[in-house]
Amino acid sequence: MTPEKLRALLAEVAAGAVTVEAAEQRLAWSPVEELPFASVDHHRALRQGFPEVIFGQGKTAEQVVGIAERIAGRGDGLLATRVPPATAEALAARFPRIELNALGRTAWLAPAEPVSRNVRGTVLVVTAGTSDLPVAEEAAVTAAAFGNPVERLTDVGVAGIHRLLAQGDRLRSASVVIVVAGMEGALPSVVGGLVAVPVIAVPTSVGYGASFGGVAALLGMLNSCASGVTVVNIDNGFGAAAAASRINLLPAP
Repeated sequence: MTPEKLRALLAEVAAGAVTVEAAEQRLAWSPVEELPFASVDHHRALRQGFPEVIFGQGKTAEQVVGIAERIAGRGDGLLATRVPPATAEALAARFPRIELNALGRTAWLAPAEPVSRNVRGTVLVVTAGTSDLPVAEEAAVTAAAFGNPVERLTDVGVAGIHRLLAQGDRLRSASVVIVVAGMEGALPSVVGGLVAVPVIAVPTSVGYGASFGGVAALLGMLNSCASGVTVVNIDNGFGAAAAASRINLLPAP
């Protein structure tokens, strides 16, 4: 149940096309579905605008497919992140229309009825280096699944700052910018000094020993001198995209 479906249902009730009793039954239809290994929240989309997302890491392929079947069965589509190869194969076998992104480790099944979101503009995902692409792709797929127009700007890190400066028009045209960077994590500060929109920084675990698995980039981003830079956890492309979507989504008319 999405906000759009709820409004359509209430309109049908108001018009007399659906009885109050029938609407009550549809709304009460298993808000939480209990499985032996999960409690599936079917009203997540009603509260937050998007269905529950499956975190594939640590789950068996059978568990992920089982949860996916319950979510997809409501017609709202599904998104799974951190999907291992074996789980991706199982999802593809069960859902022929599912879109797999091996680099981003995501699986996205579009809803049965396309949902039109009222958004401010484009979410731009900026990647410092090619090694940061897995996290950047997770962010890009998630943002697109949540109904945002998405653009990508790849391999424009501070080691060759002219590559970024040459893309000024694309940076300035975005409504939200997600910046994914490892090593010293300097790129979000540079982007934050160039744009007037929210910048969400994603530190990655890319780097040599003293990067401490992304901690150096995380601290660098947290200490950014550029205003308007917000930081999420290490390698958390999903979290960055979820935050960007909330910023980019306009209230329903």
